[in-house]
Amino acid sequence: MRIKDLHGTVELANGTKMPYLGLGVFQTPNDQIKKAVHAALDFGYRHIDTAAFYENEDGLGEAIKTHAIPRKELFITSKVWNTDQGYDQTISAFNQSLKKLQTDYLDLYLVHWPVKGKFLDTWRALETIYEEGRVRAIGVSNFMQHHLEQVMESGNIVPMVNQVEFHPHLVQQDLVDFCKKHNIQYEAWSPLMQGKVFEIDLLKDLSAKYNKTIAQIVLRWDLQKGVVTIPKSVKKNRIEENASVFDFEISEEDMKKIDALDCEGRIGPHPDDI
Repeated sequence: MRIKDLHGTVELANGTKMPYLGLGVFQTPNDQIKKAVHAALDFGYRHIDTAAFYENEDGLGEAIKTHAIPRKELFITSKVWNTDQGYDQTISAFNQSLKKLQTDYLDLYLVHWPVKGKFLDTWRALETIYEEGRVRAIGVSNFMQHHLEQVMESGNIVPMVNQVEFHPHLVQQDLVDFCKKHNIQYEAWSPLMQGKVFEIDLLKDLSAKYNKTIAQIVLRWDLQKGVVTIPKSVKKNRIEENASVFDFEISEEDMKKIDALDCEGRIGPHPDDI
């Protein structure tokens, strides 16, 4: 990943350009999402990540519609929820997401979790939607290596993205390496550990060393590891702060120190327990 500025992108396996820094809107209610999204777009963000489960696609659709930035300049991601998985159900869920988002296509659509007995049929549906040209790229979320291998064995298209829990306490380097080997773009959710990164002494030390906030240290670490990241905030100052990570670089030695914080500590559930 060549890191330059907020408008920088990574190229997915099919050539689609995906901004490597975006705004996550998990737990952002509809009555707050317009203000947050407009603040992000005004500052230069072009990548917004939502999901059917977040129950704010309506609000995001309205936010996009009422902003001056043309839809074609945005990168919008959504995901099919667990209770909507299966071939026909996924097609229906995708159509519903398009309606709520007030758009006729998505830039990226993901299988939210690997639901046992369903995720392969769900992936077939994503392949159909992709082949119809209604989504620019398809991928998965919260998939471990064995889930990815099942999809790659049974499907026709290798997932282009794997969005997973990723932060200093959960690196999963073997999974990172597997995705890199198969040209599957790694993407982080909960990069700030729902605020728990601010309690880590090493990150406090690095914050002082680089004269950057702890959040900026962690998000820069994500990018330098080649991981797309989508920090969530509804506050204008935090949205801007999270994107101000392009005027410094973390040394290789300090990158390894952050890597060493890995303790397989999860914020969310384990994918095999879904």
